[in-house]
Amino acid sequence: MGQIPFVVTILGSGTCVPSLTRSACSILMEIGNQKLLFDSGPGTMRRLLEAGVTIYDISHIFYSHLHPDHTGELVPFLFSTKYANFSLRKTPLTILAGHGFSRFFKKLEDVYGQWIKLENDSLNIIELDNTDKDFIRFPDFSVHSIPVKHNDESLAFKIAAPDGRTVVYSGDTDYTSNLADIAAGTDLFICESALPDDMKIPGHLTPSLAGKIASESRTKKLLLTHFYPECEKVDIAKECHKTYSGDLLLAEDLMKIEIL
Repeated sequence: MGQIPFVVTILGSGTCVPSLTRSACSILMEIGNQKLLFDSGPGTMRRLLEAGVTIYDISHIFYSHLHPDHTGELVPFLFSTKYANFSLRKTPLTILAGHGFSRFFKKLEDVYGQWIKLENDSLNIIELDNTDKDFIRFPDFSVHSIPVKHNDESLAFKIAAPDGRTVVYSGDTDYTSNLADIAAGTDLFICESALPDDMKIPGHLTPSLAGKIASESRTKKLLLTHFYPECEKVDIAKECHKTYSGDLLLAEDLMKIEIL
């Protein structure tokens, strides 16, 4: 019996800045029969369809934090799930996010009411407590989350298949040593690299800082994403290779990576 499929698709490699080529932040991970969505910025549902996946196929949504370019299509996702053709969802939807998400979601319900309320216990919310000890095992995968330096609720996620293959998603973050720890030896490290080295701002990484974390973690493959338009004007790979000599990918929307 062969190993279960483990495939990552970049749905959105951009930011809050509107772009015809880069949707806002979102990543699809397919592990066996599970389809996991990480963040759902504007453009996510369209990119899902382009990737051959519907909203009804998604079993879990993970939110790295609550900024609009990461959560902007949560309300449309739930609204479409309820009213487009709810019978197409065969299993409950589970949302996992950091502390404060339940309060955030309650405020959305105060605004939208029944429009986003799924029937028959079809929505489960798991609010993580933003410690390094958060670990949950699901069918076909497990998730380990850690707090990172961006917002109070910000998390990075490590997803592991039963056979030990792993992918880490940094979310938005500044440099933090625990990110190198959780990414240690991972098969794919998906790391934000918002701006070029000479435009560093608090709460975000640059190519060389992302490369530094990847080198410290000895990740097998680094994929940089979350590019502001300024990144299109410089050689991002060259900047990253100042600190990282391993296998490097630069994200594009609908890029697909198989985890072998």
